[in-house]
Amino acid sequence: MRLLLLCGVGVTLSACDVSGTHTLYRNSVLDSTARYHISTFDSSDGDKYNAENCQIAADLFQQQPGVRTRFWCEKGTFRK
Repeated sequence: MRLLLLCGVGVTLSACDVSGTHTLYRNSVLDSTARYHISTFDSSDGDKYNAENCQIAADLFQQQPGVRTRFWCEKGTFRK
């Protein structure tokens, strides 16, 4: 109940995602502000597990030779 009250005070509900879901995004070579959805990590194993796997995937994508885009993870489900 307290969490819902905190979320209601000037914060959108999407920022209060307590599900443990994490989403992997990338930008574009032509537009560094673009947000392209790559994958969603929503295993029932919890927040830490999903966060770690998302970060591992981001690092693996980022380390490929010739990659000029940026990969990152955000807590929560896909948002444009």
